[in-house]
Amino acid sequence: MAANPVSTGRIGKVHLVGAGPGDPDLLTLRAARLLMGASLIVHDGLVDPAILAMARPGARMVSVAKSRSRHTMKQEEINALLVREALAGNDVVRLKGGDPFIFGRGGEEAEACRAASVPVEVVPGISSALGAAAAAQIPLTHRDHASIVSFVAGQCKGLSEQDWSGLAGKGRTLVIFMGLATAADITEKLMADGLAPEVPVAVIEKATRADMRVLRAPLAGLSDLVESERVQSPALIVIGDVAAIDSDWADNTIRALALEATK
Repeated sequence: MAANPVSTGRIGKVHLVGAGPGDPDLLTLRAARLLMGASLIVHDGLVDPAILAMARPGARMVSVAKSRSRHTMKQEEINALLVREALAGNDVVRLKGGDPFIFGRGGEEAEACRAASVPVEVVPGISSALGAAAAAQIPLTHRDHASIVSFVAGQCKGLSEQDWSGLAGKGRTLVIFMGLATAADITEKLMADGLAPEVPVAVIEKATRADMRVLRAPLAGLSDLVESERVQSPALIVIGDVAAIDSDWADNTIRALALEATK
């Protein structure tokens, strides 16, 4: 990719596009059309290769993969890249796992575009929380078990100082994004806030993909489960009574689907 795109006098548009939880079939039609027409795609590292393969031949691909310990590009640099390319006349697809505005930092990128007078469009995607729960057949709300759902980030500034009291417990479901590396801290924090150690927990790894796994444990065993099973990203943690609903039936169904996908 050229370091300094040549201006054409035309200002391009930045499309912040949700890639959904993983399975290409769960893309919106708008997302698929933009992918097939884009000349430049700036994508997260966890976007499924089958989704990237939908891009038109010759499209430029820029990975801005992030992990807990290593970032290919800092967020400020990603913002600058999007603005620079659009000002050079390029229409840019910024492809993000899940939904751009749920822990996707899409809000920051949209602000950067607006500040530079660059047109921006947000194309929603199926949030990884909704996609993972559906694939695992865990209802985040249930008339008998939960009428409140909370989404929180397991990796954030000041995690230990944040007040999570009331986010989980009777009648509530707590969904934690990016919580694998801090599973022990999350367990300690929730139990210190009064959550019982036996509350059901489900860890959904690689949701909607052929190698998806759903692992279950009581809250007190969350950290040991993540370590012993060597759970890898992308993964979500669901905490609450709904995590135990029909677990045997759902797990057997998921195993059968995974086996079928390998044939």
